[in-house]
Amino acid sequence: MRRLLFSTAFVLLSFAASAEDIPADNVALRAPKLVEPHLHLARSRNLNRARLALTFDACMGQADERILSVLVRERIPATIFVTARWLKRNPQAVGIFLQNLDLFELANHGQNHVPAVDTPALIYGIAAAGSPEAVRREVAGGAEAMLAAGLPAPKWFRGSTAKYDLSAIRQIRDMGYRIAGYSVNGDDGSLLGAAAAEKRIAAAKDGDVVIAHINQPTHAAGEGVARALLALKRKGVEFVRLSDVDDIGDDDTTQ
Repeated sequence: MRRLLFSTAFVLLSFAASAEDIPADNVALRAPKLVEPHLHLARSRNLNRARLALTFDACMGQADERILSVLVRERIPATIFVTARWLKRNPQAVGIFLQNLDLFELANHGQNHVPAVDTPALIYGIAAAGSPEAVRREVAGGAEAMLAAGLPAPKWFRGSTAKYDLSAIRQIRDMGYRIAGYSVNGDDGSLLGAAAAEKRIAAAKDGDVVIAHINQPTHAAGEGVARALLALKRKGVEFVRLSDVDDIGDDDTTQ
């Protein structure tokens, strides 16, 4: 027994010593430090009227007509972040955007909906881009798909999962984009129930940037999002697109 314990201790000590020899810059063996930036608008000058920015991610899947129809019918401005994959599957919704460019600001959500992190990582089970070149492809590929669909050149980028490492943020900013964080998570990736999503979005305050999803028509959250939009409009909220007013984001994402 003593020999077994001695052997086990020796192996553990040897492993610890060898671990110290691993180079600190071996990024493949270190989890990157990630940030999830916030974004806020300049406050409204009208004390009786809150100002909000509605932002919707169109990741993959189909357009959620419950939300899109309310935005169009009620003339509610919004910023829509689209991926190349979503654009390819939803030409009818793209047509609606093109007919309402006074209402919608279209923004870049990437080519294949992979997190804009330049070292290997799994984020919510999704493999990150993993290298600076892969981040560049994700961002540039999303913009190219937007232009090919006839949409205006995007000014804003939001990556999959809305998480980044700081070096990727600098790279994306150098490519000419502002990076869109948010202050209210309206639907938890479209996983909330309808009542919970409605309550969370309807409670947004002056200066908030709301994130929700417009690509999950079979999820209950979309029903709640649509109801919240109507409730906010009844309250007299001023809706703006991200490029319409001044704003400030964490982690040098906008400045």
